[in-house]
Amino acid sequence: MPLDITFTLSDRDLERFKTIVLKARSTASNQQGQADIEKAAYKIVDVAMNSDLPDFIAERLLQLKTLLEMMRDNEWNLSESDRERIISAMSYFADPIDLIPDHIPGIGFLDDAMFVEIIIRELRSEISAYGEFCRFREAEDARLREEGKDPDENREQWLSAKRDELHSRIAETRNSAEEDDFVFHIL
Repeated sequence: MPLDITFTLSDRDLERFKTIVLKARSTASNQQGQADIEKAAYKIVDVAMNSDLPDFIAERLLQLKTLLEMMRDNEWNLSESDRERIISAMSYFADPIDLIPDHIPGIGFLDDAMFVEIIIRELRSEISAYGEFCRFREAEDARLREEGKDPDENREQWLSAKRDELHSRIAETRNSAEEDDFVFHIL
C-alpha cells in the first residue's frame, strides 16, 4: 500500500538550491558548459533507469528525460531563449557540490529529485505544451498513414500551425503568470 509523505521546503531551503544553481549557471554560459550540463542530466536519467533507486526518486529523475527530449526535438523548434532557460535550470546537476552527495545509498539522489520537482513546476507550461505537440504529431502521422498519405509531405506546414499555437500559449502563460506561481524565481 503506497504512503504519501509531504514536506515543505522553507525559503531557506530554496535559497540553498538557488545558491547552488546560480553558481552552476556560470557553466551554462558557453557551448562546452551547456554540453556538460546536458551530459550530467543524461547521466541522472541513466541512473534513474538503471539503478535500484526508491521509486519516488526514480520517477522524478526520469522527468528530466522529457526536458532533454524537448531540447533535442528539431520539429518542436525550441527557441534559443527557452533552450537557455532549460539548460540553466538543469545546471544544478552539473555542479559536483550536491546538498546530498549522490554516492549515499538510498537517499543520495533525493536532493536531485527535489530539484527536478522544482524544475517541473516552473516549466509546467512548456512541458504540457510539448506533450500536446508530441501527441498531435503522433496522431496526425497515424491519421495520414491510415488515409494512405505520406506524413512527410507538407510535414512542416501541418506541424508549424500546431507548434506556433503552443509556443504562443507558452508565451502568454509566462507573461501572465503571477510571481507566486513560481517556486524558485530563477528561470
